[in-house]
Amino acid sequence: MPESARQALRRNGGHLASVALVLMWSSGYVGAELGTRAGGTPLQLLAWRFSILGVLLVGVCLVLRVRLNDRAAWTRQAVLGLFSQAVFLYMIFEGVARGVDGGTAALIAALQPLLVATVAGRVLGERTTAGMWIGMALGLAGVVMVVSGGLDAGSAPWWAYLFPAAGMLSLATGTVLTQRLRPTESLLQSITMQSVVAGVVLMAAAVLTGQAAPEAETDFWAAVAWLVFLSTLCGYVLFVFVTRTRGATVASVLLYLTPPTTMVWVWLMFGVPITLPAVVGMAVSAVGVILVLRSRPAPAGQRARR
Repeated sequence: MPESARQALRRNGGHLASVALVLMWSSGYVGAELGTRAGGTPLQLLAWRFSILGVLLVGVCLVLRVRLNDRAAWTRQAVLGLFSQAVFLYMIFEGVARGVDGGTAALIAALQPLLVATVAGRVLGERTTAGMWIGMALGLAGVVMVVSGGLDAGSAPWWAYLFPAAGMLSLATGTVLTQRLRPTESLLQSITMQSVVAGVVLMAAAVLTGQAAPEAETDFWAAVAWLVFLSTLCGYVLFVFVTRTRGATVASVLLYLTPPTTMVWVWLMFGVPITLPAVVGMAVSAVGVILVLRSRPAPAGQRARR
């Protein structure tokens, strides 16, 4: 690769990772839809997703001779994996399965950046500027526009909405803890340990509730493969990478673009039409995210060089 191309990639790597994060994170909702259509339950899908993923990643680590025998690392990554993967995904999937509209669940999850920004400022020392707050408000307004047409009040009991709310709180906790703990493990070590822990916990829960037996339909396994490779190996890895390199607030606010991007996925795969409010909401969310990214205070080292 020419040196100029390498420098361009280095300069724009953060932006490319951010775009890829939105695309791959959104694919998880499509995988959940594929699995549901194949007759799988949320726990069943997630248990097989992380069990298969854990085995694959441990195999990769063995081939590459990556160390996985650090007890302290396992403890850190177990906590992060439970909050950011197992609990977050199960709560979102379970809420939808109990009648919460997918748009409503996305709207609840979209409150996470505001929570992370508040906590990050107090706990992590990440300064949040006025422009970032305005951008986050615009992002949330865009999400409301996108999902407002799909809100179906009364379709689920009130307590069902506690599931996606708990999922949002769980992911916010995992995001803040990632910055607070600043784990020294490599990305491969982190995702492997987290996947193994999530797989063990979710499969144990599936066995105890009689949901461990997989569906025989090939569509079920296609959904599991989709979730393993796109949503986790791509989506969550990118989320961890962006969190470590660009900060917890930026990684979280990018998730504002998840609901509108999911609508594009669903339109392409299932033919569900995209409405005018959805298009307007996408544009508003995009403006909000750009404002947040451009309003970020420069790292201390960069400010010192100016």
